[in-house]
Amino acid sequence: MANVHLVMAAVVVVLLVSLSFASVSASAIGTTKQQKQPLRFSKTGEFRILQVADMHYADGKTTPCKNVLPQQSAGCSDLNTTAFLRRMIVTVKPHLIVFTGDNIYASDAKDAAYSLNAAFSPAVSSNIPWAAVLGNHDQESTLSRAGVMKHIVGMKQTLSQFNPPEVDKIDGFGNYNLEVHGVEGSAFENKSVLNLYFLDSGDYSTVPSIDGYGWIKPSQQLWFQNTSKKLQRAYKNKPKAQKAPAPGLAYFHIPLPEFANFDSSNFTGVKQDPISSASVNSGFFKTMVEAGDVKAVFVGHDHLNDFCGELTGIHLCYAGGFGYHAYGKAGWDRRARVVVASLEKTEKGGWGGVKSIKTRKHLDNQLLTAVDVQVLWSH
Repeated sequence: MANVHLVMAAVVVVLLVSLSFASVSASAIGTTKQQKQPLRFSKTGEFRILQVADMHYADGKTTPCKNVLPQQSAGCSDLNTTAFLRRMIVTVKPHLIVFTGDNIYASDAKDAAYSLNAAFSPAVSSNIPWAAVLGNHDQESTLSRAGVMKHIVGMKQTLSQFNPPEVDKIDGFGNYNLEVHGVEGSAFENKSVLNLYFLDSGDYSTVPSIDGYGWIKPSQQLWFQNTSKKLQRAYKNKPKAQKAPAPGLAYFHIPLPEFANFDSSNFTGVKQDPISSASVNSGFFKTMVEAGDVKAVFVGHDHLNDFCGELTGIHLCYAGGFGYHAYGKAGWDRRARVVVASLEKTEKGGWGGVKSIKTRKHLDNQLLTAVDVQVLWSH
């Protein structure tokens, strides 16, 4: 496998000035931050989302790569992760970049703010909107979990939110939703035709009798249910061209126990890791099924899984490991997932609601090869 770029990662990483933040309450640190400019579909009726899972960024050039071929290891570092992200942005031209946790591998990061700035720098410098949630490793350096999310919310170009402004108390940090409006000039330019949900799936269990990873708590599920209902009620006031409530996509880090329902007969992609979900089934999958609008869920966490399969009308999808300081598999390319939502053409030649949602993955090889194209939802 000729990955010449692995040994030629001469990339200048733009580092912003680092600030130190203390852990403070949600009410004190900007929970009222709103979506600044509405995300919207392009004039060609598309909206592209680039998912980046598990960058595991640490200290940059001095941070070695893990699990690469012997001929790739010389000079391989966090800068290879940066180079991969820059190449994906240039190639895919996403309308939104979503980082689904373990953005930094904080136990190897001397300064969390420095590492966060470096990790997200390609997104910031691209002037493309981006959003992030937390994984289980982001808080293990010099910033608390709340401090990490606060730092992210304060960065340029981000649409990330600390927590929903309408909720006084909610578990975790980084629960929020973003609306994607229709094409400018169309009947849907001021209406959301695609809804994005972001949730904090936690880090590790804090229940003494339960080991393992965290899970999405009842307070978060209640917020999701209320938000979904609100967005679906808004559908009733949309133009008649919208045939159904806007579809939704959900992004978080740790997979749900339901990801274990798949094998090679009913998914697209590969499963090389065990499903490292929480030992507690919080019922969030059932909550999403009952809500009815979520069509696909996207996670990271298990780096050697990149499959996508449908269960009870919802696709459950891994992105596959992105970062070079994250564990991987020598000879198995790092990768990223792309989602493309396309609008329906109206009889008068305009744009209606979402017609289809498709996905693919890109491998970090010389051609950024696209694999496993599949339809997640259509009507």
